[in-house]
Amino acid sequence: MAKIRILPEILSNKIAAGEVVERPASVVKELVENAIDAGSTRIMVEIEQGGRKLIRVADNGHGMGRDDALLCLERYATSKIAKDPDLFAISTLGFRGEALPSIAAVSRFSLVTRVADADAGTQIEVAGGRINSVADVGAPAGTMIGVANLFYNTPARRKFLKSVETEMGHIADTIASMALCRAAVQFRLTHNQRTIKSWVPADDPTDRVADVLGAAVKKELLKVAGGDENVAVSGWVATPRMNRSTARGIYLFVNGRWVRDRVLQHALFAGYSGRLMKGQYPVAVLFLTVPFDQVDVNVHPTKHEIRFVRQKQVHDTVREAVATALRQSDPTRWSTDEGAPAAPVPPLAAVAERSLDYGTPPGSDPHRAATPLGNEAIPAAVESRFDKSAPAASASAPAEDSVASPPAVPDPASMAPSLRQTPLWKRRFFADLSIIGQYQGTYILCESDDGLILIDQHAAHERIVYEQLKQQAGQRTPASQRLLIPETIDLGFRETQILEKLVPQLAPYGLEIEPFGGNTFVVKAIPTLLASATIPAMITELVEKTADIGVGSDADSLMDGCLMVMACHNAIRAHQRLNAGQIKAMLEQLDDCENPSHCPHGRPIWIRWRLRDLEKQFQRIV
Repeated sequence: MAKIRILPEILSNKIAAGEVVERPASVVKELVENAIDAGSTRIMVEIEQGGRKLIRVADNGHGMGRDDALLCLERYATSKIAKDPDLFAISTLGFRGEALPSIAAVSRFSLVTRVADADAGTQIEVAGGRINSVADVGAPAGTMIGVANLFYNTPARRKFLKSVETEMGHIADTIASMALCRAAVQFRLTHNQRTIKSWVPADDPTDRVADVLGAAVKKELLKVAGGDENVAVSGWVATPRMNRSTARGIYLFVNGRWVRDRVLQHALFAGYSGRLMKGQYPVAVLFLTVPFDQVDVNVHPTKHEIRFVRQKQVHDTVREAVATALRQSDPTRWSTDEGAPAAPVPPLAAVAERSLDYGTPPGSDPHRAATPLGNEAIPAAVESRFDKSAPAASASAPAEDSVASPPAVPDPASMAPSLRQTPLWKRRFFADLSIIGQYQGTYILCESDDGLILIDQHAAHERIVYEQLKQQAGQRTPASQRLLIPETIDLGFRETQILEKLVPQLAPYGLEIEPFGGNTFVVKAIPTLLASATIPAMITELVEKTADIGVGSDADSLMDGCLMVMACHNAIRAHQRLNAGQIKAMLEQLDDCENPSHCPHGRPIWIRWRLRDLEKQFQRIV
C-alpha cells in the first residue's frame, strides 16, 4: 500500500490558509485589495470582536456574475493573470487566486455580488470550505463578503489570536495604510457597530496623510520627488524634529502596494543621515513607481516582501530624494566667522522648586538671561574654572543686574533659611566637588580629592526628574500646572486604545488628559516638573513606549517606562550651556537621588579619572 497520498482539497486549503490568513487583519487586507482591484471608490469595513466574530467588507466595484462568483472560490482561480509573462509584470494588488478559498476554508463565509447591468445578484454561503447554498438575491452593484467565526474549525490557530484590542489595532493599521495610498477612495471602518474612522475622498493627497497620521504632522511634511523613467519616488517626509521612537510612522508603497522592504527603509534612513539620533525614526510616506517587470511581488503569499531588479538604483534614488528634500528645507545656520559673537545661552527652567530660580525674569531679554561659562582667553572646547574671587551674594539679596548676570552661587555660611543646609559632618559626593566647567556644553567637569569627574548633564538631569516624578506620584495632590490653552493630540486607532488605558494611570503624576471625540485627546494639565517638555511629542512617545512594552504588562513596568519618557523629554539637552548656579543645584539634587550613577535607561551618569592614573599617563610616576 502506498504511503504517499494526495491530501483532500479541504485539508490542503486549510494548510494554504496558514500562509495567507495569519490573523483577522490578513483577511481584511486581502478583501480590501480585491475591492481596490475591482475599481471601487467606496469601501466599507465592518468588524465585530476584533474580527473573531465577523469581518464584512462591502464595495461599489465591478462585481461578479454567477459563474465568476463560483469560480473565485476555487484555488488558483483569478482574473488578473492568464499566462507566464503576466507573472513577471503584475500590475494588480491580488493575482495568486488563493485568498478567497483560503479564507472560506477556515470560516463561515458568505459572498453577495452583482454586476451593474445584471437584474439580480448572486449569494453564496460556505462553511469550512464546503459550499452550502447558491441563490439569486437582490443586491446593489458591487461585492459584499462576510467572514464569520474565523478559525472556528482550526482551534489551534484561533487560540493564538491576541486580544480584541490588539487584533483591532492591526486591522486599523492595515486600513490606514491603504487609505494613505488611495486618497480618492472613501474608506469607513466600524467596530461593534461604532464608527472608528471614516476617510472621505481627498482632492489633495496631503489632506489624506494628515487625516491618517494626525493634523500635527501636516505642517512638518516636506515634499519628496525624484528619479527617472526607471525609478521614480514621490511622497512626503517629516522634518527631523517630528521623529518617533519606533518605525510605526514609516509607510512605503511600491506601485500602489504597501510593503515592508529593508532596502527602502535603509535608503530612507540614509537620507536622514546626520539628522536623527540613534533610536529615533522618521515619519515618512513614500510612493515608489517602477516598471512592473522590474519588481517581483511573488515572493511570499502575503505579498509584503518584494525584490527589485535594479536594487542599487532604487536605493540611491530614494536616499537622494529624501536627502534633497531635507537639505532644501533646512538651510545651514552655522557660521564660519570666528570673530562672530558667541551664541546666546538659552534660559533653563529650574531643576527643582527648592533650587534658585534660573528662569528669565519677566520683561527681560531672554537672550541675556544667562552668560556663557567660557573665557575668551581659553579654548572654547574646555571652559574655564568659575571665578571664585567675587563676593558671594545672599540667596535673598537681588543681583545688581538681574538681566545680564546669572544668579550668584550662595556662600554656605550666608545661606537663607529657605535653602536646606548640609550638616558639616555629612560629606556629599557631588555637592562637594569643585566645579571646573563644561566640555562641549555637554559634560560637566569637576575636581574631587583623588581625580577628575566627568558628568553627562542630560543623563544626570534625566535621573533627577525621573525620581522626582516617582516621588510626586505618592502625594495626594501632585504638583501640576494647568495649561492656559489646552493641547490637542490626534492619534491612530491603536494609539487611541492605548492612551485611553493610560489616562487614569498618568493622573497621579499630574498629567491630566481627556478624550475629545474620535481619536483626539486634549491635555489640560501637566506636572510642574515637565514645564519645558514638548507635550504632543511626549504624549506620542508615551503611547509608542507603551506599545513596545505591551499594554498587558504589569502596571509598575508600564509606568516606569512612561516615567522614563517624561523625564527624557524634560531633561536638559547636550550642547546646552549652564551657569555656575545651575550646575551647583544639579549636583546637589543628584546627591538626593536613589541611584545617582545611572540614568533611567541604564547609561552611566558620571565617570572618574583618578589622579594616579593621570600621573601615569603623563609619566610622572611609574
